[in-house]
Amino acid sequence: MSFQAYLDAIEVKTGRTPAALLAEAHERGYGADTRTAEIVLWLKDDHGLGRGHAMALVHVIRNGPVIGDKHVGSTGAHRDDSTVLYLQGRAHPERDAT
Repeated sequence: MSFQAYLDAIEVKTGRTPAALLAEAHERGYGADTRTAEIVLWLKDDHGLGRGHAMALVHVIRNGPVIGDKHVGSTGAHRDDSTVLYLQGRAHPERDAT
C-alpha cells in the first residue's frame, strides 16, 4: 500500500481528512518531539486506527507531508505518485492538480 493510500484509507475509516487529524494533533501539542506511542494510542483510542495507519499519520505529524522518493515512479505496490502527500481529502477539487 502506498503512503498516500494509507492516508486515503484513514479518511474512509474516520470520516476525517488527514489535514483535520493533523490539526487536531497540533491542538493536542503533538509534533516532532512527541513519542510515537503517545500518538498511536491517541489515534487508536479516539479514532479506531490500527498501528499501520497510525504510523502514516505519525510521520505526517512529526515530519510534515513530504516523504522520501524511494517508491515514487516505481511500479510496486508501495508506489507513490509524488514525494508530497495530499492531506486535504480524497474528494478535494485540487487533488488531481497536485
